[in-house]
Amino acid sequence: MSKILVLGAGLSSSDLIKYLLDHSKVLGWTIKVGDISLETAREKVNNHPNAEAIKFDINNSTQLQEEVSWANAVISLLPAFMHPIVAQECVKQGKHMLTASYVSDTMKSLHEEAVQKGISLMNELGVDPGIDHMSAMRVIDEIRSKGGKLLGFISNTGGLVAPESDNNPWNYKFTWNPRNVVLAGQGVAQYLEEGQYKYIPYHRLFTNVREYDILDLGKFEMYPNRDSLKYREIYGIQDIKTIIRGTLRRAGYSKAWNVFVQLGMTDDSYKMLNSEKLTKREFLNSFLPYHPTENVEEKLRRIVPEANDEVVYNKIKWLGLFENEPIGLPNASPAQLLQHILESKLALDPNDKDMIVMQHIFDYELNATKRRRTSTMVITGKDTVHTAMSITVGTPLAIATKLLLTGQITDRGVVVPTKPHIYTPILQELESFGVKFIEEDFELT
Repeated sequence: MSKILVLGAGLSSSDLIKYLLDHSKVLGWTIKVGDISLETAREKVNNHPNAEAIKFDINNSTQLQEEVSWANAVISLLPAFMHPIVAQECVKQGKHMLTASYVSDTMKSLHEEAVQKGISLMNELGVDPGIDHMSAMRVIDEIRSKGGKLLGFISNTGGLVAPESDNNPWNYKFTWNPRNVVLAGQGVAQYLEEGQYKYIPYHRLFTNVREYDILDLGKFEMYPNRDSLKYREIYGIQDIKTIIRGTLRRAGYSKAWNVFVQLGMTDDSYKMLNSEKLTKREFLNSFLPYHPTENVEEKLRRIVPEANDEVVYNKIKWLGLFENEPIGLPNASPAQLLQHILESKLALDPNDKDMIVMQHIFDYELNATKRRRTSTMVITGKDTVHTAMSITVGTPLAIATKLLLTGQITDRGVVVPTKPHIYTPILQELESFGVKFIEEDFELT
C-alpha cells in the first residue's frame, strides 16, 4: 500500500489525478489531494473511494508536517517558488517528492541529504521541462549509439490554442499561467549559434524571431528562451556548435507583443498610482509622451514603429486599449494591469481546445554525411479540463510516480529524466495517451 499526497489541484493536475485514481485499485494506492480551495480538490477527486480531498495551506507548517508524514510520496503542483518548502519537509522526513518544475538552486542543495535518506527528489517531469528532455535525449542517445556527432540542436515548444478554437486576431489564448506569459522573456536570452555566443536583451527579444513551418499546421515563430547554454551540460553535448531553445507562437504574435515591451507595459517592478481609477485608454496613454493635440492613437503610431502596421494596430485595438473602459485593479503594476486586460480577451471559451506543439531539430554528422532530423509532437486537448497542457504536464509526472513507487526507478537524490532507464518507459507509456513524436530524417545538401 502506498500513500500519495498531491499538493495543488489547478489546471495542470486533472490528468495526473485521473491517472493516479485509475491505477489506485490495482496498485493499492491511497491518494490525498490538497488545495487552498477545498471545492477545487473535491472536484478533482470526484468522490473516488481511494481518494480524499483536503483544504491545504502551504503557510501552515504544522499541516505540511502532518500531511508529509502521512505520505510515501509527495507530488507538488504548487507554484514553483513553493516547491523548496515542500522539498525541505520531504527530505527531513525521508519521503519521495516529484514535481514538473525546473530544479532550483534550493532543490539542488538538498541532493546529498536526499541520497543519505534514500529518497528521490524527481523534477522536470512535465512537458517543458520534461517531455522535451526525454524526447531530445532519446534521439541524442540514438545518434551517439550509431557513431554520429551532434552539430546543432534547436528545440521549440509552445502552449497554443487549437486551430478549431483559434478565433481572435492574436491567434493565441491563455492555456497556462497568464502571469508567466506576460513576464516571459525578461532578462537576457543566451544561446550558441555556429560556435558564436549570442546575447539578446529583453528589449530586442521579440524582434529576434525565427519562422518555422511545422507539419501541416502552417507558420509559427520562435523567440529564444532565457538560457539555452546550460543544456549543453544537462544533455552531455558540451562540444556542440549550435544550441537554441525557444518558445513558439503563431506568426505575427511577436511583432504586436513588442509594442507592450517597448512601451514598458510588461514591467512588474513598481505599482501605478491610483491604478484602480485607470481606464484602458488612460493605461496605454500613461506610457506615451504628453502632447497638447495628438490623440492616443496618433502618439502610439509615432512612438512605436510597429503600431503603423495595420495588422499589429488591429491586434492592439481588439484588446480594447483605445477604449475608456475602467480596468478596476487597485495597487497594480503595469504587468498586472496588462494581464487583467488580456485575461478578459484571451481566455479559453467553454468549448475551446488548447494545443501543445514541440519540435526538436537535430543536425548531425554520420559516416561523413551531414543529416537533419526533426522530431515533432502535436497534442490537442480534449476539453477545458483535460487540456493538452494537463495531459502533457500531468501524465509523465504520474507515470514517473508509478515507476518510483513500484521500484522501477531507484535513483536517489535530485533526479531529472535524462537517462534511458527513466525516459524510455515514460515515453513508451505516453504513446498510449496520444503523446508521440513524428520523426523525419534527411541528408543536408
